[in-house]
Amino acid sequence: MAEPLITAETRAVIGVESDPVSHEVTRMGIRMFARAVGHTDRVYYDVDAARAAGYRDLPCPPGYLGTPVFDPELTDTTTSRRKAAPTMRTSRPLARRLAGGSTIEYLTDICAGDELVQRTAIASIEERDASLGQMLIVTTQSTFTNQDGTVVAVVQGTGIQY
Repeated sequence: MAEPLITAETRAVIGVESDPVSHEVTRMGIRMFARAVGHTDRVYYDVDAARAAGYRDLPCPPGYLGTPVFDPELTDTTTSRRKAAPTMRTSRPLARRLAGGSTIEYLTDICAGDELVQRTAIASIEERDASLGQMLIVTTQSTFTNQDGTVVAVVQGTGIQY
């Protein structure tokens, strides 16, 4: 095995929470997302249909958690990453990246008019040997809280660097 990729500096970012990121949940955003992914249920387009189905307003379709509010002072305009986000450094660079999937656990309804705050942390980092060499499997966890302070969704994502 080659030199380990995971350094003490890398381990130090595990569990460090990012600065909060605000997300707006709007009717337009819900309608655009629902249309883009092919949802045809009227609850995503018509407020009366949504209310008749028991929602406060248009509900977020699966996979949609509002639109992050862009702030040019806090966000890198090239990468869209927060400028002050914790940085994971390895013993040497890994040039290739691959999305390993994500899961979303919805804990309650999210509807138009909600304002969400996302906080993300690296939950775990694993190093593995593969046919193309060493790779890192990085799992993140994002918690979404609404304007009332209620956790409404938890997202776990996996990224692979090799």
